[in-house]
Amino acid sequence: MGNVIKKLVIGLVAGGALFGITKALEFPTVFQMMFVAYALLGAAVFILLDAPSLKPLSGVKALGALLVFYVVLCVVYIAGASLWPQYDPEDEKGKIEKILKPKRAATEQGKADELLARAKALDEQAKALAERIKALGGDQATAAQGAGGLSAPPATTGAAGGDILKIGEDQWQLQECYNCHKLKGEGGKKRGPELDNIGSYLTVDDIKQKILDPKSWMAEGFEKEYEKKKMPDKYKDLMEEKDVVALATWLSTFKNTSVNTPKPIKK
Repeated sequence: MGNVIKKLVIGLVAGGALFGITKALEFPTVFQMMFVAYALLGAAVFILLDAPSLKPLSGVKALGALLVFYVVLCVVYIAGASLWPQYDPEDEKGKIEKILKPKRAATEQGKADELLARAKALDEQAKALAERIKALGGDQATAAQGAGGLSAPPATTGAAGGDILKIGEDQWQLQECYNCHKLKGEGGKKRGPELDNIGSYLTVDDIKQKILDPKSWMAEGFEKEYEKKKMPDKYKDLMEEKDVVALATWLSTFKNTSVNTPKPIKK
């Protein structure tokens, strides 16, 4: 009996030590209990080794004892398993969402701030261009062009003509046309045709129409891009009439026949 008590005390001490260590390490409660149970189970095994042998059973008694053993074993396993943390997909999704939510909010806020800053910068550039055109008499020039038509590019010589071309080049950069079109060996992502020889095929009116109405005609070899509406229908809202005229005029001056600019296909 003394040997049994001794082993039981050792098991309790070991279980208490394991409980203290796991608690200090901030293990979940279920794991703390599990380590204590392992210590007590070990003590119970060593106690059973010193227990006297059971009398042999046979027949119905042996079958009954076997059934009782399996019932007890099943109860212990089921009860023990119920103490383990159960996996809940919704709970895990909630934990992930809790971690990602502040990061996602910070990212979205950063993107919004960047877009606002970019929109503000574009607005300031557009206003500056409008002021330049107004100072150069652009309003009168646009009215005269509207009355007489734009079948041919306006004169580009002299101070005013040079400024119109500069404004057109500025609009090319401002509207980021280079993202889809290649010009002078720069830009282009194969979503739109090269434009180095566009002036040989299109008048200012044609180019202006294409800018304001991308579905008006398409470039040869770019039928798929045309059907997918790769060229956005937004410039009629983003650009003023004089800006479109300046950009179309600037593009009409490009007549480099060594570049294979696709021919336009009227719809």
